[in-house]
Amino acid sequence: MAKYTIGVDFGTESGRAVLVDVADGRELATSVHPYKNRVIDERLPESGILLEPDWALQDPNDYLEVFKHTIPAVLQESGVLSEDVIGIGVDFTACTMLPTKADGTPLCFLPEWRNHPHAWVKLWKHHSAQPEADKINQIARDMGEGWLDRYGGKISSEWFFSKTLQILDEAPEIYAAADRLLEATDWVIWQLTGVETRNSCTAGYKAMWSKREGFPDKSYFAALDPRLENVIEEKMTRDIKAIGDKAGVLTQQAAQWTGLKAGIAVAVANVDAHVAVPATTVAETGRMVMIMGTSTCHMVLGKEEHLVPGICGYVEDGILPGLFGYEAGQSCVGDHFAWFTENCVPAAYQEEAAAGGKSIHQLLEEKASQLKPGESGLVALDWWNGNRSVLVDVDLTGLLIGATLLTKPEEIYRALIEATAYGTRVIIEALEANGVPVNELVACGGLPEKNKLLMQIYADVTGREFKVAGSAQTPALGSAMFGAVAAGKAAGGFDSIFEAAPVMGKLKKDSFKPNLEAKKVYDRLFDEYRQLHDYFGRGENNVMKRLKAIKAEARKAA
Repeated sequence: MAKYTIGVDFGTESGRAVLVDVADGRELATSVHPYKNRVIDERLPESGILLEPDWALQDPNDYLEVFKHTIPAVLQESGVLSEDVIGIGVDFTACTMLPTKADGTPLCFLPEWRNHPHAWVKLWKHHSAQPEADKINQIARDMGEGWLDRYGGKISSEWFFSKTLQILDEAPEIYAAADRLLEATDWVIWQLTGVETRNSCTAGYKAMWSKREGFPDKSYFAALDPRLENVIEEKMTRDIKAIGDKAGVLTQQAAQWTGLKAGIAVAVANVDAHVAVPATTVAETGRMVMIMGTSTCHMVLGKEEHLVPGICGYVEDGILPGLFGYEAGQSCVGDHFAWFTENCVPAAYQEEAAAGGKSIHQLLEEKASQLKPGESGLVALDWWNGNRSVLVDVDLTGLLIGATLLTKPEEIYRALIEATAYGTRVIIEALEANGVPVNELVACGGLPEKNKLLMQIYADVTGREFKVAGSAQTPALGSAMFGAVAAGKAAGGFDSIFEAAPVMGKLKKDSFKPNLEAKKVYDRLFDEYRQLHDYFGRGENNVMKRLKAIKAEARKAA
């Protein structure tokens, strides 16, 4: 009898579930549920309390609604009986963290804390903890903390302890009220199983933990702030569960939400980018998987430890057991293009797209594809949402150079695409220069499905062939695969992710191969990008940071 698993992928704007046949990875049904409150970056819901710049929050109730809507929907659409579903897996954007009480109740659910911004979920792109990140990095350097090198020499404002320290600095009452601080991906697993677990992926990549050394010593946390000395024991745990393990089983309450049977296996939580790797059939070294959406994460496996300046980090067993998983990223990719189409495209283009039954992205892609590399005379820096790798600096901002009165929207659109491709090339070259080979590129996520021009530009800029995931919901498929591993072979699943990857993972037959003539032009443009990248990003000209400071002063005075 056929067996099935469900993967649930929590993104920036919505959550989605996919129901998968364990025998071959065939996806029988998919359901997407938009978050009611989406990204909270201007005002808190209900109270309307104004948020400071660079804040990005979410409502944890939106995550529960995803379970309640998408899982019943895929069961109904597929016709699969609940007794034939053997497991469930979950992945999440990260670092996305929240404070809760000891029973898992989020502080923002409680009336006394509902109107306090620090009581809500801090989304991955919450960037206002940069002063705390700077302090974390400086003290680590002063104390000679060796773990800092695993993170390319810098901890990001996006990561767990930057956000934790910000809560302590700005809202000590929230820190005191919080019995637990944890990743949202672990929180949703807690809601499904009734048991708190912490996964090795977010602990390793986002919270300075390693399989061999654990968390930094108490003396380091005390140096950050004496109140943090026992943060692990008081607010977290040293009991970290490996990716692929079973977190627990579905509770009766969660079964009522979802329509599934109580008692089925629930996998240890995971991260959207990392869980996508085996879903693209990648289970060996040298093949970089890029999950491309609002941002991009670059994942590559290696057999050896190498220090790579500016990457997000590497973690032993962080992606697949027995291998080192290297992570880098770009904070602004799909967000980049969305910003442009929403704010900078003239009405005539909107009307032309509507008349042709196209989206504005489709129209701009068509127009931009008619341009030759270099024809626009433009170069852009892809820092509209800061830089994650290799500069690790959220205070950097966007730049477009070469514009004239004749510059057209499609030229800017193409330049923004090219900028993100240049950013990826910087990351690839940083990895290879430090001993981590990148022989092949595999793309997944929303963008490769929607924009062929983008994929061809990436192939041309990097000079590498790009393969594309066979699933439009790669992270959800990966989570379903880990759900099959949590269930185990005896229940109809698999005993390891290495067994599941070639059976359930998939790639499309077609790929994007580099045009060598285009690459010659892009090599020249990349040289210009690299000069701008280093000039504005490595401290020679801090005009972007000065402008942000002036902006903040003006807003406070308003």
